[in-house]
Amino acid sequence: MGPGAYTPGMRLPPPLSDARQPRLCVGLLSGTSVDAVEAALCEVTGTGEDVRLRLLAHVSVPFPRELVARVLGPQDAGSLSRLNFELAEHFADAARQVMARAGVSPEQVAAIGSHGQTMAHVPPGADSTPSTLQIGEPAVIAERTGVPVISDFRTRDVAAGGHGAPLVPYLDWAVFRGRDAPRALLNLGGIGNVSVVGARLEDTIAFDTGPGNMVLDGLARLVTQGRLTCDLDGTLSRQGRVMPEVLAELLAHPFLALPPPRSAGRESFGAVLVDQLWARHSERPYDLMATALELTVESVARACETWLLPRFPGMEAMYASGGGTRNPALMERLRARLAPLPVHTLEALGFPEGAKEAALFALLAAEHLVGTAANVPSATGARRRVVLGKLTP
Repeated sequence: MGPGAYTPGMRLPPPLSDARQPRLCVGLLSGTSVDAVEAALCEVTGTGEDVRLRLLAHVSVPFPRELVARVLGPQDAGSLSRLNFELAEHFADAARQVMARAGVSPEQVAAIGSHGQTMAHVPPGADSTPSTLQIGEPAVIAERTGVPVISDFRTRDVAAGGHGAPLVPYLDWAVFRGRDAPRALLNLGGIGNVSVVGARLEDTIAFDTGPGNMVLDGLARLVTQGRLTCDLDGTLSRQGRVMPEVLAELLAHPFLALPPPRSAGRESFGAVLVDQLWARHSERPYDLMATALELTVESVARACETWLLPRFPGMEAMYASGGGTRNPALMERLRARLAPLPVHTLEALGFPEGAKEAALFALLAAEHLVGTAANVPSATGARRRVVLGKLTP
């Protein structure tokens, strides 16, 4: 029995909505970069291979800097509990803002799909008990907005033996698949991930490539003593030169040698790694930035050369989204390293790159409402396809 098959006694839940009717859904996301809540309001019609998504509005609502510091800092049960409710207030505010921007009332919205903020991600193979934890209390969001909330999208896939990540391949296939040749969709958030999609969902391959902006962002905070939270416009990394020995050491990270399915988080490329680099090389701050940028580029390129190009030699192009696309130094290096494969931003397909991941959670919420399984076992490693998310009415 294949990884997407059902075993006796397993069944899909009854649908809450009619897939033939348009569903207005809000998607909410705070990514591994922990800089803002992204909110997208989408109209979703149909389901599965016939699903259609139309973006109606998108907003980005920055977090207060002190809140970011607390999210990234050490946690205990009490601090996690408080952050769970506090973050939810920011998510609810972003949901209200995107509905107002679109001129849509809460009564018109079928559901809010909230990814929340990832606080821990322990995939299969990393521990005897794989787990994942996202916070941003859905009950608070439902109370503040008056809209049902669907949350915890990763946990069911993990329960079914998968990594719970990446989830974006479903959107990549549903919305961006080409008619003639496979396409690669790259997301450069805190962690990088890539999907290759074609006509059939089951042929999709997707996995985390390694650090996207995570190491760059952490070092930028240290280099500028908190004045900048990212390598703004590539201004920091352009001032340095790559340290070959340090780059070689970073590229020897065990995660980067793993075959798909694979997923990563702050446990692999977060504060511990950044602090180690800073402790050893703080006298060369800009060289560290240049090296971190090359780590992102090289980890993406090697993943493509190892796992994607041999399987999809006729790949049309790569379409990039996420915060990394706003770093011209990163994009210049990525295009040069992946040539002759064309690298475009997602805008080339007529979709604003900043709205993509939030739109994913609007789509996953809409599919939850009609009882459609929306994980991609070929990407996550799950034993079967499952309906993602939990409903807070």
